[in-house]
Amino acid sequence: MAVHRRAWKYDLIGYGCGMSIATRTGDGGTTALMYGRRVPKDSPRVEAYGEVDELNACLGLARAGAERRDKVLLQKIQKALVGLMGELAVAPEDLIRYEADGYTQLKEVDLALLDEEIILLEKAVPEAKGWSTPGGSLAGAALALARTVCRRAERGVWKLEKKEGKVRTLIPKYLNRLSDLLWLLERAVETKGTKAKKTKKA
Repeated sequence: MAVHRRAWKYDLIGYGCGMSIATRTGDGGTTALMYGRRVPKDSPRVEAYGEVDELNACLGLARAGAERRDKVLLQKIQKALVGLMGELAVAPEDLIRYEADGYTQLKEVDLALLDEEIILLEKAVPEAKGWSTPGGSLAGAALALARTVCRRAERGVWKLEKKEGKVRTLIPKYLNRLSDLLWLLERAVETKGTKAKKTKKA
């Protein structure tokens, strides 16, 4: 049975079992990966899953101001990112255990959903011309913020791959596609009911 818990880390190191979240074990600059292995807080792996965590928070902000259809899509993406983040938070030596425990992982179907949405949006939004300036609306600005954090998360994953290897190719591919989708969603929001704004993908 798949386990899809937002608090995966807290379950595996004891939080939620009568322990305070303020364990003080990180005061010395280290943190626990899933299954308890301790690493420096500035390690590439912690940076990578931390950036995905930031991305999920940004998507939550975007979803809070989105219309119904986009809310549903963004929530699906957030759920996929939980599995992605969980996988990044596991040392290579523990991946077999992670899979055996049934935790949800990113799947090809998650990437396919992004590709489908990109195709639909490319047909619906005006052709981009010029550079974009986020801020036409709160909803659009939130999507722009999520896009830039997504790009940073993608760079973080590639840094992890370069340093440690063993990152599934699906993970950076998903983040790369997600940033494309977020750009298109921002365009759709900012051009809805107005003339095409002069924008161009960076």
